[in-house]
Amino acid sequence: LHLIASVDRSVPVLFLETGKHFPETLAYRDELVARLGLTNLVNLTPDPAELAARDETGLRWSYDPDGCCEIRKVKPLAQALAGFDASFTGRKAFQSSTRANLPRFEIDKSDAQGRLKINPLIDWDASQIEGYFIQYDLPRHPLVARGFPSIGCSPCTHKVEPGEDPRSGRWKGWDKTECGIHTPLTDEGELPPGYEPFL
Repeated sequence: LHLIASVDRSVPVLFLETGKHFPETLAYRDELVARLGLTNLVNLTPDPAELAARDETGLRWSYDPDGCCEIRKVKPLAQALAGFDASFTGRKAFQSSTRANLPRFEIDKSDAQGRLKINPLIDWDASQIEGYFIQYDLPRHPLVARGFPSIGCSPCTHKVEPGEDPRSGRWKGWDKTECGIHTPLTDEGELPPGYEPFL
């Protein structure tokens, strides 16, 4: 966000307001908007009718995390991205094995549009990220210092043990590594069907 804001503070920043965030995440969002001078924050929320029909208790995460992510993240983001030709992500290769071989540019063909997806930080390692935070005196998410290097919705985010990859605290106990807004590369390092690297 700091890199983007240094070029154009009016670039739309899409925030998935799932209704399940840590209070610290919402406060951090607001702090970043003010600190970076972002002028086009768009809070994306799940469809209320779909929540009422498919997650009326708010506990879908506990028995169907994929379905919960679909309702609260995947669908709202897909709908919002329909008006854009490209998007930026903050994914980094060091975060997990499923992100290790991602290209800087992808064509996301999960929809008919074939949107360009740009991963500008994909080859940054943890020390480069740390150095950037120090150089620009950027605020940090308060939960990182408490053992949460990758933070999603509160019910599905846990502390990470020393030596574990930064995303190992996400969906702990489930065979799940991504929420569904990004389709990871296969174990063989190839893009899955429908995805092509942008050359």
